[in-house]
Amino acid sequence: MAERRTKREIAMVVAGLAIVVAAVGPLALQWLTNAPDQRMVDLDVYRSGGQAVLRGAPVYDFMTQPPQLLPFTYPPFAVLIAVPLAFVPWSVAQWLWAALILLALTITVRYAFRPLLARFPGWAPVLTGIIVALCAYPMPLRDQFRFGQVDVFLMAMCVADCAAPRTRWPRGLLVGLATAIKLVPGVFIVYFLVTGRRREAVTAVVGAAVVSLGTFLILPADSADYWFRALFDSERLGSNTATTNQSIRGMLLRAYLPDSVASALWLLCAAVIAYVGFRAARRTALMGDEIGGIAITGLVGVLVSPVSWIHHLAWLVVVLGALVGTGRGRKALALAAGVWLFYVLTIPWWGIDLLAYHIGPRPIGRIVQDAYGLGALGLLFVFHRRRSVGKIPERESESDRVDASRDEPRVGTLGP
Repeated sequence: MAERRTKREIAMVVAGLAIVVAAVGPLALQWLTNAPDQRMVDLDVYRSGGQAVLRGAPVYDFMTQPPQLLPFTYPPFAVLIAVPLAFVPWSVAQWLWAALILLALTITVRYAFRPLLARFPGWAPVLTGIIVALCAYPMPLRDQFRFGQVDVFLMAMCVADCAAPRTRWPRGLLVGLATAIKLVPGVFIVYFLVTGRRREAVTAVVGAAVVSLGTFLILPADSADYWFRALFDSERLGSNTATTNQSIRGMLLRAYLPDSVASALWLLCAAVIAYVGFRAARRTALMGDEIGGIAITGLVGVLVSPVSWIHHLAWLVVVLGALVGTGRGRKALALAAGVWLFYVLTIPWWGIDLLAYHIGPRPIGRIVQDAYGLGALGLLFVFHRRRSVGKIPERESESDRVDASRDEPRVGTLGP
């Protein structure tokens, strides 16, 4: 019986892998076999940064080869961990990166859809394969393969740190490391704080500070260049008015308002979104929906960031998991399916066509052009409204619960 069960489990895992390969393989191949100068251009940036470190060149001065001419834009700790890429042949690095994207996506799916997978434990590997295949096709996830991006890795780190029932590392460390790699995951430090996990927030801050200061000792000139110059030059990231920037600031910039007005409106909107979003994240998490709290926090990070490219909306995976839940609600499933389809379609580019060919009023074209960012804002509203407001007991951190358990009196089964 045990041998039969083992064979069945192996068969389920193989079937799940086969589904992923069959469904995602063509997508990966599309971007691994296109024109060489268009292939995983962001991975080229990371690898070139590692090469710059090895030859002692200034990290924040180099540009990748034409026609891309892209600079390194992440904190200096990110370039340190990119150094191993410099030792790998370019063709191997691309295939390896695609495989790692799938691995990180699978890890995220296992956490984000855990309530659904728990309903069908025997079929969980196959169901995981189906969900991974579906989640690879919305544009924010397709762009992970297209550009060779890092967002899925950072998402997996933050989700594992927040949602794992138990961790083999100090909880908060992965959020800290993710923040040191790319600053936006720092929103999860706030998430730890608003949900009462102060020790985890401190661990994240200390982790980010230690690796950043350590990098300062290893790369002092590059670190100073980043923290005192490159960090404040948002144009290094690319045109902030481009359609691919779906943050609130990107939408305001595309409205061609005066700079001072756009900046003031952005700060006001960011403050309101952060306040409403973190309140909703706290309420959702403290009511037992950790994945919902994580999804809200990810959306807040995308919306308030000065620049949020479409691939930053990889948090859609967690959003879908939070919407689906156990899979018992038909309305929830229908909503999740609609959201999935919305981000599969290239709607912002429909807006570009409307504007370019003067079809309809220009404000309508702008709204369609901003569709992904407005969709994220709408999802934030959905999560905000799906929970009734009420008094919620404070949530203890994992470390507080451990400390408290040591002080509890032990009660035997046969007497006081």
